[in-house]
Amino acid sequence: MNDLFEDGPVDNTPEFSVAEISGAVKKAIEGGFSHVRVRGEVGRVSRPGSGHIYMDLKDDRAVLAGVIWKGRAQGLAHQPEEGMEVVATGRLTTFPGQSKYQMIIEDIAPAGAGALMAMLEKRKAQLAAEGLFAPERKKELPYLPEIIGVVTSPSGAVIRDILHRLRDRFPRKVLVWPVAVQGQKCAPEVAAAIEGFNRFTPGGALPRPDLLIVARGGGSLEDLWGFNEEIVARAAAASDIPLISAVGHETDTTLIDFVSDRRAPTPTAAAELAVPVRMELMAWVDQQGARLSRALSTGVQQRQQRVRDLGRALPQAETLVDVPRQRLDYLSERLPTALRTAAAKKRLQLSEAALRPGVLARRVAEDRRRLDALTGRLAPALKRRSRDAANDLQKIGRGLRGEILQARVDRQSERLESLLRRLSARASHQQAARVARLDALDRLRETLGYVETLKRGYAVVRGDGAVVTDVAGVEAARDLEIEFADGRVTVNADPQGRLL
Repeated sequence: MNDLFEDGPVDNTPEFSVAEISGAVKKAIEGGFSHVRVRGEVGRVSRPGSGHIYMDLKDDRAVLAGVIWKGRAQGLAHQPEEGMEVVATGRLTTFPGQSKYQMIIEDIAPAGAGALMAMLEKRKAQLAAEGLFAPERKKELPYLPEIIGVVTSPSGAVIRDILHRLRDRFPRKVLVWPVAVQGQKCAPEVAAAIEGFNRFTPGGALPRPDLLIVARGGGSLEDLWGFNEEIVARAAAASDIPLISAVGHETDTTLIDFVSDRRAPTPTAAAELAVPVRMELMAWVDQQGARLSRALSTGVQQRQQRVRDLGRALPQAETLVDVPRQRLDYLSERLPTALRTAAAKKRLQLSEAALRPGVLARRVAEDRRRLDALTGRLAPALKRRSRDAANDLQKIGRGLRGEILQARVDRQSERLESLLRRLSARASHQQAARVARLDALDRLRETLGYVETLKRGYAVVRGDGAVVTDVAGVEAARDLEIEFADGRVTVNADPQGRLL
């Protein structure tokens, strides 16, 4: 017996390979923790080229490695970011290659509204630091856009409110890009819609909008979270088309509100910001036309009054010839006396001269003959000169009264009449152009309305008062109403729900 134990005691503990131990541990962990929810803070986050997400969940005492496979990562409503407090759902497993355990995360969500607000504030600070909220980046809205692009759900009340308000204020052509306004698809679809509208060709077959409206009704923070995603904010900031954000109610604020060019408190208010009131514009055009007519009339009256004032300032024709006539009369009265005085002076000079009687007698005789000849010619010459002077004065008077004054007045009148005709023609042309433009826009509105579409052979089907667009809606309706271009037809259901 003693020989049997000479080599020492025998150990009956079974032996395992490394792979067997790793498999047993893996089975134990996966069996006991096949579905767990873990709350913690996101630590290190890694996104390699494979599309998987590797991250750490930690608290003040431990760290848990986690992985989100590519297929799950693409469908997450909230992408993990370092510092977020989250609740992760998944299962525990091991990684034999490194002798460690980890959590396969199938879903991850912020741990309450506080975590969402913290993440929102972090994104807001990051975008603000990049200058995306700067006022100088914001573009002016067009005063009267021809085409308006709307990014919203096609089935909600939002699009109906926008179309109704546009129809009341100033009908415009509207292009609707249907998107999901909440959930996982919201952010990528809204960002794609904004980028898609910007890629349209101006004046193309599907023309590029002059203004964009991104709209959604009210909701909770989680419902509106798609509009807080970074891809939506960056798409709105990069838009070359002016953009109005109308997400939620007046008290709701999302990131797209800060980067958009204008924020509207409601979708209806966004439509009011987009276009003016057509009737107010028409009233303004009428008012401007009336002001122009009054200005033209006042200008003409002022110029006519100026002509009358200038005419009163001109001297009378009789006044112009009065002084020359009086001077002629005065000279005519002085002439005989002056002649007699001159003759007396000459006579005195002759009497005083020391001349011989014969020479003196001859000179006196010659002077007498010359004087007699001049005396005979003087009276006709004076009459002739007086008559010529009177004729000249009369011609001057007639010229002043008839030709000079009348020609000046005629020139001023013709100039005023020409100016009045030009101003009236220009005013009439501008007013007719504005009225024609408004009439053309109104005809375009009627052409684009659905009533004109009905005349081309289409019909509108309503089930229980709402528009029906598919077979399922027809089958679910109790009463159907079909609208044609010339009237409506009602189709009722029997007690068994079959349409009659």
